[in-house]
Amino acid sequence: MTGLELRTALRSGQTVLGTLVVSTSPFWPKIIRDCGLDFVFIDTEHIAIDRERLSWMCRTYSALGLPPLVRLTDQDPNQATVALDDGAAGIIAPYVEKAEAAQALRGATKFRPLKGRRLVDALAGSPLEPSLDDYIGSHAGNNILILNTESVPAIEALDEILETEGVDAVLIGPHDLSTSLGIPEQYQHTDFLKAVEAIFKKARSRGIGAGIHAWFSLEEHVRFVEMGANLLIHKADVIFFRQGMMAEMGELRSRLKIESGTGHDSSVNI
Repeated sequence: MTGLELRTALRSGQTVLGTLVVSTSPFWPKIIRDCGLDFVFIDTEHIAIDRERLSWMCRTYSALGLPPLVRLTDQDPNQATVALDDGAAGIIAPYVEKAEAAQALRGATKFRPLKGRRLVDALAGSPLEPSLDDYIGSHAGNNILILNTESVPAIEALDEILETEGVDAVLIGPHDLSTSLGIPEQYQHTDFLKAVEAIFKKARSRGIGAGIHAWFSLEEHVRFVEMGANLLIHKADVIFFRQGMMAEMGELRSRLKIESGTGHDSSVNI
């Protein structure tokens, strides 16, 4: 899948599947390629990945047909252009609660390389020269813009945010959303599920993709799709490693009748 195909799928309602990639090992892309995914999610908000490593990851996954979506550390438009320059197919901006932030990120993703006053004028609706319009379209037209919707204020402002031209999808961060709702990590709570469904429906009614990054069961992913999601980020490489290792070490210790190893914290908040 290319970046253009992913963007088209998000807007057309086609369901696309990805996972969070934590490992920066150069051996990892080949492994991930064989897993039947449509894209990969690289999170620089919560995971320490420097720019050089990010760039080789983005370019390698793209070359393997897995468009990389990079979550920024914040809503800084300059960071969006950096990620795109480093090879990202699209960016995910965290904790967007205002349409103004969405508009600024639109400028960074859909109008690059325009900057300064010319960018401000373009975002305000000033027409571009035909040759410049064509140039920008060819350079930035396929860039994907995804906004994290993960708080009560974001839900309250969602109608206005979704009016921003160029937004390709919204993505729910379950942990932050549940915390903002006052029910941290209560992912089966009625208020959480109602909020999730409302976000999905509002986005999809406007022809915009709607997704969630979750480490829940496959049955719950199916339920999210039935609620309107078409962008699913399932768990993470490190989660699969931990779950598989814990299960097999537990079984091995049981068979060998030896004591359990050190304690562990099974929570995941990404």
